[in-house]
Amino acid sequence: MKKLILAVCAAALLAASAFGQKEQGSLEQVYALLDRTSASFKTVQTDFVWDQYQRVVDEHDVQSGVMYFQRAGANVDVAADIQKPERKKLVFMGGEVQVYSFRTRQVTSYQAGKNRDEFESFLALGFGGRGHDLAKSFDVHYRGMETVDGRAAYKLELTPKSDRVKGMFSLITLWIDQQTGMSVLQKFQEGREDYRLAKYTNFKSNQKLPEDAFKLKAK
Repeated sequence: MKKLILAVCAAALLAASAFGQKEQGSLEQVYALLDRTSASFKTVQTDFVWDQYQRVVDEHDVQSGVMYFQRAGANVDVAADIQKPERKKLVFMGGEVQVYSFRTRQVTSYQAGKNRDEFESFLALGFGGRGHDLAKSFDVHYRGMETVDGRAAYKLELTPKSDRVKGMFSLITLWIDQQTGMSVLQKFQEGREDYRLAKYTNFKSNQKLPEDAFKLKAK
């Protein structure tokens, strides 16, 4: 019996080791894809749907519109033209977040300051960042392949290393398009049951963006 237990334990250890090697190999494959995408990344335009869910009131706050990303030296500028349910424009450039309300015609500004890297990592996560840089801020695990809107995608689970970030998001799940290296679906877990789901479609990569993409007010 003792030998049987030892044999089972040894087999389990070998299986775990093999899984670890397989996962690491898969992670390297995804990292390489993201690195290649980052190297050629200039601009991206994509439609989005954000779904913020709060369990305590069992309520979904859904916003949709168009997002723009552009390479700015070592950083990535981000703009979101939120069209529904209320028109707003969000622009993140130079370490500053600005939000313009078309209803009130007012601008609200936030200085990222010491949190600039965190703002950039979340706003631009899966859009232009190097794959190997993910491991600097997150414990990353590969969870296999899944299909998102008919397209094969790598599924990654990211656990923040920073306690401050972990206080906001306990887990982040990314689905990376196998062909484009872009994030097509994201889930930010807030606590046990609250989450934000972000879905991206209709990608236009490395094309000229609209002239007002990063302007707060419409012409």
